[in-house]
Amino acid sequence: MNLELTVEDDRWQGLEALSRQAISAVLSHAELDPELCEISVLGCDDARISELNAEFRGKPAATNVLSWPLEDLAPDEAGQAPHPPKPDFTGEIPLGDIAISFDTCAREADEAGKDIDDHVIHLLVHGTLHLLGYDHIRDPDAALMEGIEVEILGKLGIDDPYKV
Repeated sequence: MNLELTVEDDRWQGLEALSRQAISAVLSHAELDPELCEISVLGCDDARISELNAEFRGKPAATNVLSWPLEDLAPDEAGQAPHPPKPDFTGEIPLGDIAISFDTCAREADEAGKDIDDHVIHLLVHGTLHLLGYDHIRDPDAALMEGIEVEILGKLGIDDPYKV
């Protein structure tokens, strides 16, 4: 896959390997050739992701992960699969950008008693699904997206993050 990784926070050790693992799993699940897909990942801190969240979503607060799909692939009806992405004129499939905050990821993993790498993989799976047109605003869409996340994470040996 064409992964453009930018690390702004030195605490992000191993982010490239985690990104490749998570993104490849999602693309394979979606029956997309990872070698044809382009994604950018930014590893940052809470201050940076707060700026991005304020600028792009009007929410001036830290969050764990943000995604910017290159195109809107959302389904026509709630609960349906999104439209598949199409290659550009080069034959590659540019999907978009993901930003992930070390501070929030580490805090959430600690509070939930989860392995931080497993939590980061979950959030990268989540972010990549957003790039593919999945969302969780409407209940049927959320159920579909969460089910796919759980399935992909299970194949990676990671427990269901939504199980209480």
